[in-house]
Amino acid sequence: MINPIKEASDELREMLMSAVGRLVSEGKIEAVPLPAFNIEIPQDKSHGDFASNIAMAFAKPLKSAPRKIAEMLNEALILEGSSFDRAEIAGPGFINFFLSKRWFSKVVADVCAEKENFGRTDTGAGKKILVEYVSANPTGPMHIGNARGGAIGDCLSSVLDWAGYEVKREFYVNDAGNQIDKFGKSLDLRYCQLCSENGQALMKKFSNDEELCQAIYNDAETFPMPEDVYLGADIIAHAKKFYDENGSSCIDKTEEERRGALVAMALPKNIAKLESDLLKYRIRYDNWFRESSLHNSGAVKEIIELLKKSGHTYEQEGALWFRSTDFGDEKDRVLLRANGVPTYFVPDIAYHYNKLVTRGFDKAIDILGADHHGYIPRMKGAMQALGIDPNRLEMLIMQMVRLVKDGETYKLSKRSGKAVTLETLLDEVPIDAARYFFNLREANSQFEFDLDLAIEQSSKNPVYYVQYAHARICSIIRNLEAEGHSLEILPADKLDVLETSEERELIRYIASLPNTVDMAAKDYDPAKITKYTQELAALFHKFYDKCRIKDAEEPLLKARLCLCQAAKTALKNTLDMLKIDCPEKM
Repeated sequence: MINPIKEASDELREMLMSAVGRLVSEGKIEAVPLPAFNIEIPQDKSHGDFASNIAMAFAKPLKSAPRKIAEMLNEALILEGSSFDRAEIAGPGFINFFLSKRWFSKVVADVCAEKENFGRTDTGAGKKILVEYVSANPTGPMHIGNARGGAIGDCLSSVLDWAGYEVKREFYVNDAGNQIDKFGKSLDLRYCQLCSENGQALMKKFSNDEELCQAIYNDAETFPMPEDVYLGADIIAHAKKFYDENGSSCIDKTEEERRGALVAMALPKNIAKLESDLLKYRIRYDNWFRESSLHNSGAVKEIIELLKKSGHTYEQEGALWFRSTDFGDEKDRVLLRANGVPTYFVPDIAYHYNKLVTRGFDKAIDILGADHHGYIPRMKGAMQALGIDPNRLEMLIMQMVRLVKDGETYKLSKRSGKAVTLETLLDEVPIDAARYFFNLREANSQFEFDLDLAIEQSSKNPVYYVQYAHARICSIIRNLEAEGHSLEILPADKLDVLETSEERELIRYIASLPNTVDMAAKDYDPAKITKYTQELAALFHKFYDKCRIKDAEEPLLKARLCLCQAAKTALKNTLDMLKIDCPEKM
């Protein structure tokens, strides 16, 4: 694995420390503890490829002017044989460093040699990370927030994998508790309506199930539903499926029996639909973890006992409370209701305990909706109460999405009149656009998804712009090969002819991919990868417009073809990371 930027930075740090050592051994400066100093990449490339404030950091301990210290360090530096060919002193004592021609040549050669592995790092050192995302309620279809969470979680998982972590993707299936009770009640009410006189009449009128379900959904007066149930047309469709299989034979059974039978039929279908929709979205999980397994295994009861032993619980009015205010929460939380039934909080604690203790992941990452801010302190507090470092649990808050079409907010789907689902979104826009657009901004930022832009085939569409750059490179290489100029991966010494500002700017940016991967992994922000692809595409177009390839002399032509291949490698690897198609023709 190569990381040209990090390697050059590390080399520069060693060179500076060696220069300090020489100055001390020669008696030119006093031997003082080495102060912390920075090595940065200047925004303005006229200030060099790297810059350091080491002279300013030494000013106080050496009781000397930074500029004077910078001059001494500059004299003591040995650049020969390094990645740098010169250093300049600027301002009050900054030292600016300029990379050598050979560094740029070596980057192109190394990237071409690394191929599909370029961009990977070993920063994660194989530490185990579990990323849990989407985890949509299995009682209904996935909505637009799940679509954003899926894209962010899946791409973040890829970024962490590229940064050297051992990553597992997980979906937490809430197949127990209040929402399943509510699901059963909703199904039962709709089934009873179908068995009623009005329901029977409507079934005779509509032979098409979709039309029947829509008619029942729209006629709330004839087929009323209470507020504490699920009202989607999908509930009616499940009830109709159950009726088709059982007729009205279940109407005389107890409510509990009917609900149990309805849930047993409908829930597996919903979970299977979640999985198929997510696979269409290019999301494949390593594990589907069921909440019911925590209840069945006794893990929920075990967590209650462990929390009691921690000394952070108390009883009040027959209920068991967790003193989450001990850990920064705004109020204490109920664990066990007075009737002995656990709140949803208990299996959630058991689930995270399972991740970090039972299965031994070094870190667990949750992608959560915007309404989960208050969830973070109480869950981290529960981990701390159980003796687990709360920093091992990372919770990313994802803000809401605003869909825009024809310049206006787009809220309704065509079929049901309800919120847009993942399925309907993917009917509207390409999968590439959906995954890319949802990663254009960091998770905790509001996001406006322009449906018109997502399908537009122009440079205004960011994913089309990046894909076009990849296709353009493929076309350049293909056309030149047809003219007898075959692509050859040249050694570094044959690439020294790449010395224009456009070539060097492109090479420098290609080289930054491993660093970008590490920063995206560190900040849990895959948006850094989409930004990288856009900037890389722009720099390639700029290079190609300014630096002719076809008309160049043979040595330069071959070197520029190699640079095209390096740019293609970096683009393809980043798009592969995001699971975005890399077309060779457009």
